[in-house]
Amino acid sequence: MPQEQTDAEHLHFWSFIDHAVERAGRELPGVDPLAMRLVLTLHRAANMLVYDLESTVHRPRGWSWPGFRVLFAVWLSGPVEAKKVAELSGMSRAAVSALVNTLERDGLISKERAPYDGRALQLRLTDGGLEAITSAFQAHNEREQEWAGSLSEEEQRMLIELLGKLTTHSTHFDARHRA
Repeated sequence: MPQEQTDAEHLHFWSFIDHAVERAGRELPGVDPLAMRLVLTLHRAANMLVYDLESTVHRPRGWSWPGFRVLFAVWLSGPVEAKKVAELSGMSRAAVSALVNTLERDGLISKERAPYDGRALQLRLTDGGLEAITSAFQAHNEREQEWAGSLSEEEQRMLIELLGKLTTHSTHFDARHRA
């Protein structure tokens, strides 16, 4: 059995970071191992957290993570145009449009003409949608507290500050993101 295949059998979600950093550094000597480790760890932690929230809180309610993000944005900013929901949720307009159709079909969101522009559509939660999102968000925040519970309040604030610094710095190199 080739060495690479044997190594892969012993890797798991987190150990892959060490393996990837070591291997990439060996094959591409100019690679910055610290930057690589930071981004891989951040990406994996974010994916793990989102998957956990989606599978424990939102999927049991019949929602996907993107569906929750749309409901959350409409709840806290509505009534609001779909294009603004796309911006606030970091999703494409097409994705929001498809989700809104599903959420409308499920009786959670309604669409109406904007009073300031008859061509624009505004989204708002129905009474059932408001009840659903507030109940879901209470469970969501309980899970957030479990995740945050491994860090002291000071560490939580520090991590928030560091992530803010990381995202603010992205303007210096024209990082791409949904707007």
